[in-house]
Amino acid sequence: MLSSRTEQIHKLAPSCDPAVPDIEFRQVTKRYGEVVAVDRVDLEVRRGAFHSLLGPSGCGKTTSLRLIAGFEQPTAGDVLIGGSSMVGVPPFRRPVNMVFQHYALFPHLDVTDNVGYGLRQRAPRPDRSEIAQRVEETLALVRLPGFGLRRIWELSGGQQQRVALARALINHPTVLLLDEPLAALDRKLRREMQMELQTLQREVGITFVLVTHDQEEALSMSDTISIMRDGRVVQTGSPRELYDAPVNRYVADFIGQSNFFSGHLLEAGPDGARIRTETGIEIAAPYPPTAVRLNGADRAVIAVRPEVIGLWPEATRAENTCDIVVRGRILNRIYLGDQTDFSVASDMLGEVLVRASKTSEAVVSGLAPGDAVVIGWRHKAGLALADN
Repeated sequence: MLSSRTEQIHKLAPSCDPAVPDIEFRQVTKRYGEVVAVDRVDLEVRRGAFHSLLGPSGCGKTTSLRLIAGFEQPTAGDVLIGGSSMVGVPPFRRPVNMVFQHYALFPHLDVTDNVGYGLRQRAPRPDRSEIAQRVEETLALVRLPGFGLRRIWELSGGQQQRVALARALINHPTVLLLDEPLAALDRKLRREMQMELQTLQREVGITFVLVTHDQEEALSMSDTISIMRDGRVVQTGSPRELYDAPVNRYVADFIGQSNFFSGHLLEAGPDGARIRTETGIEIAAPYPPTAVRLNGADRAVIAVRPEVIGLWPEATRAENTCDIVVRGRILNRIYLGDQTDFSVASDMLGEVLVRASKTSEAVVSGLAPGDAVVIGWRHKAGLALADN
């Protein structure tokens, strides 16, 4: 016999064909006069995924979310949910619910009435006992049992966010849309709620679509991420794919941190590229699997993540372990507990960010700003990318 908790999860989970994407954009464009907010976007979000739309302000991610919700209609193209076109379908007819950045809870209603609001608007309206039961089940799902009589102002920020989630989940949507729902929370609470959202999404099994400009939030929570720029999707993939195999400099710069070295393209082979910087140092690197292969007309850049760069005191000889070896001086040291970030100034490469893990503490513990050091890495640790 299923437990009460499992029964709640099965009630919320959709039962449609898993081969059909929950969300699909087919050449979707949205214009506001002369402004193109979304530009010929093709996108698929598989059933049951936690998907994030990530990018800077004005990149089109919020407009894309509103197109899914039905608050906007596409100028061209088609938006499908569960395989059915939603063009012309109003928001209240779509199998989606939305959690807004500021939650949009009703301050004059208690928690029970807030959570049950959507059920009371249905036609035919469920009877009072069914609404009460569904509210109780959903509050238990978001770990707020017994909070039904609380007023909104009596709740913490994290509790208010859970009430907003419960209000959205009680209608059993196919897709739950999240419009930067953690932006108003402090850092510690935001991290706790990230884990809560991940757990909840796995338990209810429905598709979550998150809009955020916070790369850490997207990386830590998502199964898949779409990086957007100027109304277009630049790359879609898992967090690991985007971090390890960005298609160009823009993605590498937006996901995580990188050191970028530009220069004259000396060689562009099928597996990688070699450049010469203005200071005369030659740097080579392989292509990430999904990156565009360069040719002589392209602007190239070598990206090197700070954690793959070694750092040693000046007296150390690193030539035997590194292909690129440069001497410099520490500008800044930032201790972060599990890691230490060093900013190193060098004549050959300019300012370079180096990240030393906790396991490297024996090597870097005595180093301080002003100390002379050696930095280096293997060619294969870098990424050859198009500089666009």
